[in-house]
Amino acid sequence: MKKFLALALALVLTVGAAACSSGEEATTETTKETVKIKVGATPAPHAEILEAVKDTLAAEGIELEIVEFNDYVIPNTSTESGELDANYFQHQPYLTDFNAQNGTHLVSVASIHYEPFGIYGGKTKSLADLADGATIAVPNDGTNEARALMLLQAQGLITLKADAGFTATILDIESNPKNLDIKELEAAQLPRTLQDVDLAVINGNYAIEAGLNAGKDALAVEDANSEAAQTYANILVVKEGNENNEAVQALAKALMSEAAKEFMNATYEGAVLPMF
Repeated sequence: MKKFLALALALVLTVGAAACSSGEEATTETTKETVKIKVGATPAPHAEILEAVKDTLAAEGIELEIVEFNDYVIPNTSTESGELDANYFQHQPYLTDFNAQNGTHLVSVASIHYEPFGIYGGKTKSLADLADGATIAVPNDGTNEARALMLLQAQGLITLKADAGFTATILDIESNPKNLDIKELEAAQLPRTLQDVDLAVINGNYAIEAGLNAGKDALAVEDANSEAAQTYANILVVKEGNENNEAVQALAKALMSEAAKEFMNATYEGAVLPMF
């Protein structure tokens, strides 16, 4: 009898220990450490689009921290240094030029959206009313200046040299029949100077921040099927070597999801066009 009781007690202890062990293993398997990813972006629309996918990433155990910038330099230098894991604010021509000028090693992970450049009225409210000697403000950074000049050319206001392409500056203007005074200004300043010039060609994100919509307010916009649309798609960027990081790939997937597309279309009404 004593032997039977001893065996029974041993069996109970063994089963209990096994259950505890199994519970510990289950707890270990189901507890997943949250991964953090820090992404730099300009406020609109980039930071807003990132905000829209936060919950999607959180459901996958990824905490997205969004750091907003109002310039086009620090997000790249911070990504190069490792202070940021990624950034989302620029297109490929700007990135290529930035790498060449600064010795950085940044690469695109995915093309997310396209923001049509627009010509907006300041003191002059229509292209037909544009007078000789009128002043037009354009972005002063290389690739965006070329894009602005190409849009002016598409409207017949100027003609660029045949080989100018996406590196054009005001020095590449071959003909200027209205003797337009084209002023090169920092892109972020363009909406604030609109009242002081006849027209301004404004980047999509800065137009949105200023309450302007390319689909509604611009006097002319880039053709959505143009080479510019493909060339100037806004991209998710990381330092070379981090392209396959799991959190980065999860972010890219979230930004190219159907939910993200619906958010862009509903929120920006043609000022931001998904590229997927």
